[in-house]
Amino acid sequence: MRKDLKHIVHHTQLLIKSGDKKKLRTYLDSLNISIIEDLIDELPDYAPLIIDTMSVNRAINVFRILDVPTQERVIKKLPKLKVSEIMRGLPPDDQTAFLGELKDEELSQQLLSLLSPEDKKEVSTLLAYPEDSVGRLMTPDYLAINKSFTVQETLDTIRLRGKNSETIDVIYILDDNGVLLDDLRIRDLLLVDPHTPIADLMDDRLISLNAEDPQEEAIKVFKMNNRVALPVIASDKTLLGIITIDDVLWLADEEYSEDMQRFGASGTLDEPYLDVPLYKLIWKRAGWLIVLFIGELLTASVMQYYEDQLAKVIVLAMFLPLMISSGGNSGSQASTLIIQAMAVGDVRLSHWWRVFRREIISGLSLGIILGIIGFIRIFVWHFIFPHLYGDHWIMVASTVSLSLVGIVLWGSLIGSMLPFILRRLGADPATSSAPFVATIVDVTGLIIYLTIASIMFGSVLS
Repeated sequence: MRKDLKHIVHHTQLLIKSGDKKKLRTYLDSLNISIIEDLIDELPDYAPLIIDTMSVNRAINVFRILDVPTQERVIKKLPKLKVSEIMRGLPPDDQTAFLGELKDEELSQQLLSLLSPEDKKEVSTLLAYPEDSVGRLMTPDYLAINKSFTVQETLDTIRLRGKNSETIDVIYILDDNGVLLDDLRIRDLLLVDPHTPIADLMDDRLISLNAEDPQEEAIKVFKMNNRVALPVIASDKTLLGIITIDDVLWLADEEYSEDMQRFGASGTLDEPYLDVPLYKLIWKRAGWLIVLFIGELLTASVMQYYEDQLAKVIVLAMFLPLMISSGGNSGSQASTLIIQAMAVGDVRLSHWWRVFRREIISGLSLGIILGIIGFIRIFVWHFIFPHLYGDHWIMVASTVSLSLVGIVLWGSLIGSMLPFILRRLGADPATSSAPFVATIVDVTGLIIYLTIASIMFGSVLS
């Protein structure tokens, strides 16, 4: 814990124990909302009291940035009046995100009933969109004008309605039927004559999202364009709402967390780690561990198949960990690089052949480098410890070197191609996590190593 946060936590505990709510509110009002979020993380049992003590606007701003499990715990323990004030004060997109994430359906319906008829209609409309669609992220609080407006009329509209808009940085231009024609930044309006027709400022370089688009599409579009907000349209081009950059940053963080969990070969967690029930955490991890364990059983089967050869040239067994780790490492490297490139849009499904060719060259080069190092190591050890490899040291060195070339090349190809195969099948490439790739390469790498050993030591093993 940071020293300053430790002091804040201690001082807050003293104020809570004193029972002086007025002093506690004054102190909480002096803190940044991000600090209060950290404070709630450190004092989870006092979270409802902290939220209830603050003024409504401060409580809403803090509640917005809490994770959903904490929001749910807090909302269940707050007085009904405070719950109603918070729910009514949240923007529609935050109301939708919170209610959509709640596991308690009864609680969700109770909270929905607290909203005004207008808010309830908006939230119900947003909740009707698919869970992972852009429609779930958008807010209907935006500023739009008719194409017939002048700049002065637009500025008057901003002054009149801007307070209730999610952002006034971007103004949307509609035709008489509500069809989105273009958007303008506020600076475009401030730098021209007030009597200029809005139609004269339109450049027809509109970028928009469809409400049915997957949420990942929003991340890609924002990444490629310098925008604080983007419009969301229906299939008939009518404007439905907007998505702001803060929601996309939150979404990107969620996507990153899920990908990291998949990389580690576990199911994705719907809640923060410490909030996940232990039985659910075990269940999420058990599935992949069982799959990986079954895969590693094949490794034992391969070694059993080559047991006689290994018994005759026992020195080969010394290099089994080296072979397994080298193949797994090269495969994990390639898999991570390709999955990351796919996630940011640098690599698409159609690029598989280019990637294949690049990985052949890079895998072969890396294999040769490791093979040379392996050969030199055995060569040096032979002259330091002549009895270690005996008269067959050159055959051992050649077997290890050739095997490293083959295994590293194979690992690179498996690691790079598996994400393409999964994407082609409609699965998430992140599923080809490092442990999964390593398990596949372990089994096949052993076959490569022991097959080369059988060829090199054919006369010895016969």
